[in-house]
Amino acid sequence: MAKGKDVRVTVILECTDCVRNSVNKVSTGISRYITQKNRHNTPNRLELKKFCPYCYKHTIHGEIKK
Repeated sequence: MAKGKDVRVTVILECTDCVRNSVNKVSTGISRYITQKNRHNTPNRLELKKFCPYCYKHTIHGEIKK
């Protein structure tokens, strides 16, 4: 069995507000979450609304490259 063609892949979600504002003056970093997605059901980039501890609110977290 080939390991490279897995249906479930691990993806990293990053806060779009922190990246867009090039990290606020008060914040100390960028919020990231690790999750899995099904490659067949969602072939395009994943976007979820998650809580960002640096922005102190729920923001859209988008999939980034590893």
